[in-house]
Amino acid sequence: MSRTPPLPVGFAVEWDPATIEVEPGTWLGGQPMRVLRVTEAGAAAWDELREGPVRSVAGGILARRLTDGGLAHPVPPPMGQRPAITVVVPVHDRSASLDRCLTALGSGQRVIVVDDASTDEQAVRLVAERHGATLLRLARNVGPAGARNAGVAAAATDLIAFLDSDTVPDGDWLDALAAHLHDPLVAAVAPRIEPRTGNTWSGRYTAAHSPLDLGDRPASVRPYTAVAYVPTAALLVRRRALLDVAGPDGPFDPALRVGEDVDLVWRLLAAGWRIRYQPDVRVGHDEPTSWRALLHRRHHYGTSSAALARRHPDHVAPYLVHPWFTATVLAALAARPRLALVGAAGAFLSTRRAALRAGLPPRRLARPTLEGLRQSWLGIGRYATQFAAPALLATLAMGRPRHRVAAASLLLGPALTGWAASDRRLDPIRSVLASIADDVAYGSGVLAGCLEQRTLRPLVPLSHRRQRP
Repeated sequence: MSRTPPLPVGFAVEWDPATIEVEPGTWLGGQPMRVLRVTEAGAAAWDELREGPVRSVAGGILARRLTDGGLAHPVPPPMGQRPAITVVVPVHDRSASLDRCLTALGSGQRVIVVDDASTDEQAVRLVAERHGATLLRLARNVGPAGARNAGVAAAATDLIAFLDSDTVPDGDWLDALAAHLHDPLVAAVAPRIEPRTGNTWSGRYTAAHSPLDLGDRPASVRPYTAVAYVPTAALLVRRRALLDVAGPDGPFDPALRVGEDVDLVWRLLAAGWRIRYQPDVRVGHDEPTSWRALLHRRHHYGTSSAALARRHPDHVAPYLVHPWFTATVLAALAARPRLALVGAAGAFLSTRRAALRAGLPPRRLARPTLEGLRQSWLGIGRYATQFAAPALLATLAMGRPRHRVAAASLLLGPALTGWAASDRRLDPIRSVLASIADDVAYGSGVLAGCLEQRTLRPLVPLSHRRQRP
């Protein structure tokens, strides 16, 4: 296997806020968490990165290790002239949204509008002509994957941007993203998708909990991390990377009417490409304005899990099992305090062993152990809410007192935690009710997809030991 190329000259690095310098030259962080040490030979490379951007091969190698591990993030050099980019915009009957999108996009790049067999063909055509966009009209509706494939086939530039017709990009969004593609290993860069909603109960909830908004921290995209995928609602991609993973119909799988973007991202990662999430670049996206539409969309998203599980069986587990932590939480929920204490001791000792294996001083381990237990409890709670909410509600209504406490903690814990971490646009009661309804709608979609695909894989937890970073 050839050695991974260093980060190019001119790139700088910035630390991830969660990275901890345990001692001089030793850092702890990333997802999955890891330890990185700088040897005596690497000290000069580290001094180089502290002083500024990469200037040498050694500095580039260290920068690559830091950014690949998620301990730090790349900062590309200022970009000169923007490279040629083709923007592909699939649309089906949303001519008013398309007009707003193309107005915000402005000029300076070629735009291909792919009309996915709209019923009002003339309205879409007039909008495309008004903005000087090339129009591709499909004879039959093939869905977003097929429409994007048609756009990719018609594009001739090295960089291709995907943009949904119901998005509103900032004027310089492509400039900021394109700078990251100076790194030859980066296949794609995604901005932050900001939900555009009304001032209703459902709108305020969506503004704080949109599944397309992946947060305010930059990240390297990987399954089972904070940013496990990025949507193609707005995405800048290297054409060569798309061709690298393309099938007979193109880079997107036309059999997927939902989840086709997740599938593409995971295939790019499997092929060895890097994908970056850059939240300081923002693109607005229309979200449902009613509860019915919101929950229908969440159900629709959930239906993709089973089809994705057939293609990526190790990437869609609903819960990662850390044996000691999971056993401790289950014992506490079952009101077995002695077993819970034994499990907590095992969790602490397993954390200590991991620290020793990594060469870290085994001190201050109580906090990470407690955080592991908290995350396990929240994971079990969300899993139970998505797939067993009726059982939890029945237990609350008719169960024994200790069982009611356990059911309440599983049902309310994740929802209250999400409210506390949000900007609190909603009061806690309505936020909790909305969160539970959101999880149930998504879980029902997962179950529907499992029935259609005849697989239970999206319902089966995965041992963290089998996790493939």
